[in-house]
Order: sequence, then C-alpha cells, then structure tokens
Amino acid sequence: MANKKLIIDGDSLTLDEIDYFIKENPKVEIAKKSISLINGSRALIEKWVESEESIYGVTTGFGEFSNVRISKENIKKLQENLILSHAVGCGENLPPAIVKIMMLLRLNALVKGYSGIRLSTLQLLLDMMNFNIIPVIPSQGSVGSSGDLVQLAHLVLAMIGKGRVQLIKNINDEVESSNKIFSSKMILKKYKLNPVVLEAKEGLALINGTQMMTSFASYISVRAKKLNKLADIAASLSHEALRATDKAFDERIHLLRPFPGQITTAKNILSLIKNSEIRKSHLKGHGKVQDAYSIRCVPQIHGASRDAIEYVCSRVKIEINSVNDNPIIFPDTEEHIEGGNFHGQSMALAMDFMGIALSELANVSERRTERMVNGALSGLPRFLANDGGLNSGLMIAQYTAASLVSENKVLAHPASVDSIPTSANQEDHNSMGSIAAQKCFRIMHNLENVLAIELMTGAQALEFLKPLKPGVGTSIVYNEIRKVVKPLNSDRLLYEDVKKVAELIKNDSLLNKVEEKVIIL
Repeated sequence: MANKKLIIDGDSLTLDEIDYFIKENPKVEIAKKSISLINGSRALIEKWVESEESIYGVTTGFGEFSNVRISKENIKKLQENLILSHAVGCGENLPPAIVKIMMLLRLNALVKGYSGIRLSTLQLLLDMMNFNIIPVIPSQGSVGSSGDLVQLAHLVLAMIGKGRVQLIKNINDEVESSNKIFSSKMILKKYKLNPVVLEAKEGLALINGTQMMTSFASYISVRAKKLNKLADIAASLSHEALRATDKAFDERIHLLRPFPGQITTAKNILSLIKNSEIRKSHLKGHGKVQDAYSIRCVPQIHGASRDAIEYVCSRVKIEINSVNDNPIIFPDTEEHIEGGNFHGQSMALAMDFMGIALSELANVSERRTERMVNGALSGLPRFLANDGGLNSGLMIAQYTAASLVSENKVLAHPASVDSIPTSANQEDHNSMGSIAAQKCFRIMHNLENVLAIELMTGAQALEFLKPLKPGVGTSIVYNEIRKVVKPLNSDRLLYEDVKKVAELIKNDSLLNKVEEKVIIL
C-alpha cells in the first residue's frame, strides 16, 4: 500500500485503511462521485433558507431552543454561536492520532451527501488533515448522544480560526505530541488556508456525529485484533515454560464446541509450539494429565475474546460508513427528516464489550505469569531468580501485572448502563459512549503492558530449560525478546525491560516477525 492515496466516498472505508492512514500518512482525497452528492444537498439547503422554511438547526435554534425561529440575517451567527457555545471541553487533550481519525471519519460521513454542507468547507477539513494540522481537543465533556458535540465543536473551532492546533509530522510519536500549541488562525494563514465562515446548517453538520467515540473504537479495533494474536503468542511461550501438555489443543475437542475463536486459538497455539524440544522431552515420562485453566483453557478464554472482538469490529465497520447527522437531507425527494442517528448507543455497547474482552485477555495473562514465577507451581526457581534471596528476580513484575489487571476490572464496568438527561430533558437518554471508548483505550494500553510482562517472564523461564529449544514460533518470540532484553542473571532495573518488550508489541515488530514464519489466524 506504499504511497497509496486514500480516496473516501462515505461507503467503503475499512479498519485496515484507518490503520494505514495513521501509520503511513497518505494523502486523502474526496471521491469524484461524492462531489455532486455534496453539491446537491447543499443546493437544497440554500433553497430552503431562501424560502424561510422551518428546519431544525437551520432556521431554528438547537435542543430546547428548537422552537425559536432564527431570521435569515442571523443564520451565519447562529452557526458560529453553536460552535462557540458547545466547545466546553475539560481534561487532558485527546491523542493526536485519535483527533486525526476523528477528522477522517467526520469527513467520510459528510461526503455521503446527506448533510447539506458546502464542498469548500469540507476542503478545508481535508487540507488540515493532509498538512497534519491537528486541532487540540479536550477529552472530557461528551455524553455521547447528540454525537460527541463538545469534542467536535473544538475541532470546528480550529476550522473557524478560533481554536488551537498542533503540527504533527509523526502522528504516533508520543514525544512529538507534546509539541508547542499554536493559534489555528496563525497556522491556517501560514499554510495559505482561510478560516471557514459557517453558512446555514454547517456548524450543526460538523458537530452532530459520533466521531470521537468511533475514532477510539476504530483505533482500538485495529489494535485488538493484533493483541489477540499476541496473547496467543504469549500463552504459547508460557505453555513451553510450564512444560504443559498440548492435549487440550487437539482440534477434535474444539470441533465439538465449534466457537470460531476457540478453534482458531487452539490452532494458533499448536502452530507456535510445533517441533518444540521442550515438549518432546516432557512427553518422555513427565507428561501431565491436564494443566491449570490459564493454560488448558486458553482456546476457550482467548477464543471468547476473539469472537467478541470480531463482533465489535463488525459494528465499528458499520458506524464508520454511516450518516449520523440531524436533520438528514434527502435531495432526491427534497425532504429533511429529523431523527436520532447521532445517538452513540451502538458504539457505547460495543466499547463496553470490547473493554471486557480485552480485560479478560489481561486477566488470564497475569495468571500465567503468576504460575511461572511461583516455584511451587512451575517447578522452576522461585521468581525465576538466580541465587534467590539475594536476588528477587521477577517477583515484583508480577505485582505490576496484578495492579494493571485490577485496574482493568474497575475500568471494565460498563459506562453504557448510565444515563444523565441533558438539554432541559429534551435529551433524556444519553449513551456515555465517549466514556466507554476512553476506558477501553486505557484497558488496551494496560493489556499491552501485561502481555509484555508475560513475554518477558516466559523468556526468562526458558533460560532454566536450556539446552532444550522451544517450538518454531516460540523460538522466534524468545529470540526477538532477547534482542532487546538480556537474561536476568542478577537483579537490575526492570521497568526499562518491560518498556522495551512493550514496544515490540506496540510497533507490531514481534507479531510481524512471528508471522513471517508461522501462520497466526
């Protein structure tokens, strides 16, 4: 996909393209077929403004003020006031990668031609994306039902020259993300771009959508599919370290309970430990009848999360190509329909489900780490320490994993079961999808570190099983870890080791290396 342009038409955007968009920074273009659709719905808005028809958010106020008529001469002021009044965010700023996906997703929804926005306004949003002019957006303030109003208002604030932006070359660079913040008016001028003066319905069209929660959902969905594979990889290394039996991964068992994720996980583990000298040696007289659940039930546990992740991805794929504006314009019949496509319930439930699925991957990973460092369970030196007592080994690494898992259990409590009415009870059920999405984002990062600890622990455990070699896949895992972390022969600072292994997870290098030799489904 090198140097590939990303053409958006509102209908065909994929999660893989979003992953590519963030990693490779391709130039984005609006599909030619979308231009006539955009212009057609805009022409209808202008016709209605001239006829002074009563249309929500176009010739009326918003929310509880929907019964207040707005004169033609105040229509531009109405749209600007909407942005100014709704940009009331709090808290830490959103990661630039999430904001850039927000820009892409809002653009993708609007190019479908059901929102009545001008092509020139969309062109400014497109230019800002292509120049990596990233609005600074506070993370808190959305209740996730009239869309992510607050965060999208902050995005539009940058477009009208009254917001703040960053110039980000590498959107995934957390260090660069803390760069200086600029006035959007100044940066737009630097790039010879003019701030937009919002016309009828444009402010409303830009902020009525689920793009913040769906931006998180898209990012998490891409990562979750990879993390599920990495959880299988970590489990296979632990399986070797604990000299477990592979009987529980026999396909005949899983075909009798044919959950797709369960079958896939069992295949992955067997592929990774194939030709293991450790396993062959263990079969010669030391085989166990069965192992603890954290090993024996990996197909059932990881598989259930895998199926949940697939379900969530299917919901996100629908949302990223949907119209979630209000009112929606139908140029063919010259109608406008007030509805509720902006409501975030679908993404709220999906993100709560994803949070639970990822939490469980972390939960069982920590249990495998505990078994490896517990000499009474593993048959290995206590805490995998040389000269134990003088050295504590990986004793506290398991503490850290336990802490992260415990935090995940709190974060996994569903946000979508809550609702607080807003706008004088006009908006009397809110999804809290933005909260569900941001909690899930934290769970995802915690999972990355829990898996890093398990992988680091598994590699250390294999030091005590030499000269026996692990399987075709687990050998690659061990070697990749050893490129960045040396065996623990005596106590040293471990947080840097965890960070280095976590980076192998975050930059996909470990997964990519394994997949060069082993098929991971």
